Amino acid sequence: QNSGNDSPSRPRPPVGNRVTVVLGAQWGDEGKGKVVDLLAQDADMVCRCQGGNNAGHTVVVDSVEYDFHLLPSGIINPKVTAFIGNGVVIHLPGLFEEGVDKTFVCPLSPSSAVFDFHQAVDGVQEQQRQEQAGKNLGTTKKGIGPVYSAKAARSGLRICDLLADFTQFSERYKVLAQQYKGMYPTLVIDIEGELDKLKDYVERIKPMVRDGVHYMYEALHGPPKKILVEGANAALLDIDFGTYPFVTSSNCTVGGVCTGLGMPPQNVGEVYGVVKAYTTRVGIGAFPSEQSNDIGQLLQTRGKEVGVTTGRKRRCGWLDLVLIKYAHMINGFTALALTKLDILDVLAEIKVGVAYKVDNQTIPHFPANQEVLHRVEVQYETLPGWNSDTSAARSFDELPENAQKYVRFVEEHVGVPVKWIGVGKSRESMIQLF
Repeated sequence: QNSGNDSPSRPRPPVGNRVTVVLGAQWGDEGKGKVVDLLAQDADMVCRCQGGNNAGHTVVVDSVEYDFHLLPSGIINPKVTAFIGNGVVIHLPGLFEEGVDKTFVCPLSPSSAVFDFHQAVDGVQEQQRQEQAGKNLGTTKKGIGPVYSAKAARSGLRICDLLADFTQFSERYKVLAQQYKGMYPTLVIDIEGELDKLKDYVERIKPMVRDGVHYMYEALHGPPKKILVEGANAALLDIDFGTYPFVTSSNCTVGGVCTGLGMPPQNVGEVYGVVKAYTTRVGIGAFPSEQSNDIGQLLQTRGKEVGVTTGRKRRCGWLDLVLIKYAHMINGFTALALTKLDILDVLAEIKVGVAYKVDNQTIPHFPANQEVLHRVEVQYETLPGWNSDTSAARSFDELPENAQKYVRFVEEHVGVPVKWIGVGKSRESMIQLF
């Protein structure tokens, strides 16, 4: 007997509000913070869904520069509520250093807690890699890898544990600390001192904590709301899809939005990919379009390419559209933001990577294996430069013809429209096309 469940006339439950997602399409440092800041002007809520204070987002408003590591950069808008989802790992001292205020609801109850000893372990692990293999991963030493490892091993502690029974939390903290001391005998942990500090944070953080899943559901299914999700890191640093092992420890592609906020995929609306007009990478790992020459040096200097979190110089190279297309396959970008176009203003000609060859054969995919990626030969197309200052342009028509052609070339090769073009640091320097 037909129960009627498969009848086409039965209504589906309402979807509710959809979130707008901003994701990095390269190795990070693309200018996601600027795009989020722009979109946050009329947003009601901005969210972080993964990573920790290894992220670094810089926003310039009215000539004032703001650096964010844990808080979503959209909180410069005073009307916005900041939501730090369960997928984020929280170093409480770092959070309070950024000036958390009770006006920001930070529903981080199932979020994993980063302790000072996780950061110490991160440093020891890097040192061991250097000694044993002659190279490290180039982590930010913020404890991100160790805390995600503890989460996966089910020995980690969460913000909800800290706020429940402090005696039980203390016992589990001591066990975890002793485990690390067993693994790393040189580690020094002031267990009682650390617990005293954590106890002080309990009262400070309690007013900000909500049950994340319930809070998010209410936001999605209540009155109409503009909800913005700010990805940290980027596609090529994703733990599954990035240039493993030189990656971060979380999913910084679109799937991390659902798992890191506790929301269904049907509530994902626009997905904006942020692409720098050239390519940069911090730390080691394969970088096919890298220019270890005057071009790379010029991009590094003109672009002031220094990491917000680590202070390390970024490696620089030509725009690589093989990477961008790969990021699009995973994320399904609905539009792109092309940033720092003005850095290319002085070049007579500009190369763009359009294909990879391995052993003289063009390959149709992005290689997962690092050794293969080190061997690829990038196939470039050379475009004419524009040799003029674009920083004053405020519309697409005001850009030089060759700069317009560069933008259209990116759109045609990736198959995604460019919605914004960045030609400077300030909010006003983002040209909107549609």
